[in-house]
Amino acid sequence: MKKSCSILLLTLICLTFVSSFAQKSNSTDKKAEAVIKRAVEKLGGEKYLNAKSQIGRGKFSVIRDNATISFQSFVDIIVFPDKERTDFKGGGSRTTQTNSGSNGWIYDGDAQIIKDQTDEQIKNFRRGINTSLDNLLRGNWRGKAALSYVGRRQAGIGRSNDVVKLTFDDGFAVEFEFSDDGLPMKSIYKRTNADNEEVIEEDRYAQFVDVQGIKTPFIIDHFSNKTQTSRINYESVEFNKSVPDSIFAKPNNPKDLKKDLKL
Repeated sequence: MKKSCSILLLTLICLTFVSSFAQKSNSTDKKAEAVIKRAVEKLGGEKYLNAKSQIGRGKFSVIRDNATISFQSFVDIIVFPDKERTDFKGGGSRTTQTNSGSNGWIYDGDAQIIKDQTDEQIKNFRRGINTSLDNLLRGNWRGKAALSYVGRRQAGIGRSNDVVKLTFDDGFAVEFEFSDDGLPMKSIYKRTNADNEEVIEEDRYAQFVDVQGIKTPFIIDHFSNKTQTSRINYESVEFNKSVPDSIFAKPNNPKDLKKDLKL
C-alpha cells in the first residue's frame, strides 16, 4: 500500500512538473513571438512583410586591426526568400556570386571563368539565410526551427536588449537582439573553423533609413570573436522592383558578365 502511494505521489509530482514546464515553454514562445511582432511593426509592418525584392548598392569594406584594408563597390539583388546575386567591383577586378535555392555559381573576372559553387559555399549561403533578420521576421524558418525567448541582455550602460533564439532541426542556433522599441540590434551565432575551433560570429545593425515606408539598416558591421572584420555600407536601397529570373541563371559566356546590370 505504501509502495502504491509512493508511485502515485511520484506520478503526480512528474505530471505537475511537466505541466509547469509546458506552461513556461508556451509563455516563453509567446514572448518571443511578441518581440518579433514589435520588430516587424517597427520596420514597416505589412509594407515590410510584403516586400518581394530588394536591390542594394554601396561599399563593402574588409577591416583588419580597426583599419580598412580594402573595399569594393557592390550591387546586391535579393528576391525573397532564397535568391541572391551580388556583383563586386574594385581595384580593376570584378566578381559575381549568385545563389538560387540549392544552386550557385561564381564569376571570377580576373581569371575570366564561371564555376559552380562548392558544397561548402552553398552551405555558407544557406547559413547566411538562416542568420538573417529577414528570415526571422518574415517567418521563413517556420517548420524548420524552434523559436524561444532567451531573456534580457546588457547592451550598454542602463540599456538592455530582448534576445530571441532560433534553433534549427540540425541543431544550428542563432540569437537576435532587439532594443526596447523593437529595433533590431544584432544577430549572433557560432561556427567551427578549418582548425576545428569555435568562432562567434556577430552582425550589428545601424543607421536605419526609411525607404518606401520600410526601415532598413544602411550599415551592417561583422565581428568574429568580437573583432570587426568587415562593413557593409549601403548608399541606396530599392524594394519591390521587378527582377528578371535570367540574372540568376548561370551564363554560358563570361563576356556577358563584363557588363553592368541594368535594373
